[in-house]
Amino acid sequence: MNTATVPEPRTAAAQAARRRKTEAALERVHQAIARLRREKAQVGVAAVARRADVSRTFLYDNPDARVAIATAMADAGDRRTQLLAGQDDEREATWRERALNAEDALKAAHGEIIAQRARTGELLGQVRDLQAEWTEEAIQRITTENTTLKQRVRQLTADNRTLDERLKAARSNLRFQDRRVADLEARIADPGTAT
Repeated sequence: MNTATVPEPRTAAAQAARRRKTEAALERVHQAIARLRREKAQVGVAAVARRADVSRTFLYDNPDARVAIATAMADAGDRRTQLLAGQDDEREATWRERALNAEDALKAAHGEIIAQRARTGELLGQVRDLQAEWTEEAIQRITTENTTLKQRVRQLTADNRTLDERLKAARSNLRFQDRRVADLEARIADPGTAT
């Protein structure tokens, strides 16, 4: 008896159909992975299973599907890692720029503070010089002289007012005397009109 395994025509047809079905499913898996990459979506077992219309079990059991997904996930991971590294570099550059700007602003602020302190010191020195020039005795003497001068101004103002009143009275008397002189001259010139 020859027990060589020669597939029966029906078995061979079933195996060929299963191979075609597996190959079609693998083709759909590759297409799903390509679509996910184009869409920049995350490649994962669940997403590929949905897009390829296959079961997750098929993806885990079939070595070609498992390798394709693992490769796609690794590529996506590398790209994600590169993207994150690029973003980290950008963030680091941004933070470096901010740090340099803050450092420049801090140096400028310190320079301004030093300049303001120097100016404040100069002004305080001038105030001390002014205070040193005026002793307590000098201040008291100047205050006394100022009070005396104010009293003198009040006295002169009162004297001026008195003299002004006397001037007004003298002018009034002068006008009266001018009229009296004019009256007397008129009488002298015309003696007959005297009463």
